Amino acid sequence: MEVAIFSSTPYEREYLDEANKVEKHKLRYHEMSLNMDTVELAAGYGAVCIFVNDKADAEVLEALHKGGTRLVALRCTGFNNVDLAAAAKLGIKVVRVVNYSPNSVAEHAVALLLAINRKVHRAYNRTRDSNFSLDGLIGFDLCGKTVAVVGTGKIGCVFAKIMQGFGCNVIGYDPYPSKAFEALGLHYATPGEIGERADIVALFCPLTPQTHHIINAESLKRAKPGALLVNTSRGALIDTEAVIEALKTGQLGGLAIDVYEQEADLFFRDLSSEIITDDIFQRLVSFPNVIVTGHQAYLTREALTTICETTLQSITAFEKNQPLENEVKAK
Repeated sequence: MEVAIFSSTPYEREYLDEANKVEKHKLRYHEMSLNMDTVELAAGYGAVCIFVNDKADAEVLEALHKGGTRLVALRCTGFNNVDLAAAAKLGIKVVRVVNYSPNSVAEHAVALLLAINRKVHRAYNRTRDSNFSLDGLIGFDLCGKTVAVVGTGKIGCVFAKIMQGFGCNVIGYDPYPSKAFEALGLHYATPGEIGERADIVALFCPLTPQTHHIINAESLKRAKPGALLVNTSRGALIDTEAVIEALKTGQLGGLAIDVYEQEADLFFRDLSSEIITDDIFQRLVSFPNVIVTGHQAYLTREALTTICETTLQSITAFEKNQPLENEVKAK
């Protein structure tokens, strides 16, 4: 099957090409993201393959349909960038990667937490300048601290288990309780309890209308003063301007994120020689107690292998008119 792959990167192509040795599709790579300005590149392709910051709203889907596309394959778990209702009306199937490596994201969240707590990023920069002063690098023991896991799916459960290993008291929040989370001997808390008790809040929930800006000015006011916030899920879970205000007052003790609300204009490209005009982002990274990584939490060999294999297997199943195990539909 002919497949137009958007937002592709050199390192990802290596894994897709390896997986395609089995599936044998005709892959056409595009570095640019999918949107109305680039959708014409998909004309004549039966399937398009997209990533987290590609745009597949109703307008783009209509253009894809006119060009002959009948399948949208997401190389990720989240699907908030696809208008599922519009896809259904057009007869376009949508598939995703339901499970690639919960360990990869959970472990990166732990890395971010350790770095922001123990000021690893600041220490790294200092020692490179031969500055071995320890002033301002004091952190706290994780053992005995309360960690709130918001979103207790597979990734949240892996993170919770790791935090138990550090000796943390772990509580969860999720409108859909997980038996796997409870099997760890953990319990669910109310939002108010999280704000009162949590020294660390880690986000692992999908982006939906209900979770959009789940971290906002009001929730930050209820947070324990000095708490740390970690987000490796979706940028729009956080109201960035509200977080900036909380950082300025000290209400929020630190922020470690792998995602950003307006990341589509920044991430997955080299902008080191350009002026970044996103003032909110520039304000955010100016804080010494903020760490930002560029949506790399999933980036392990194991995860990339599974993502590429699963995606191409779904395209093969569609081509052969077989059941789509990883199909996602509008509710």
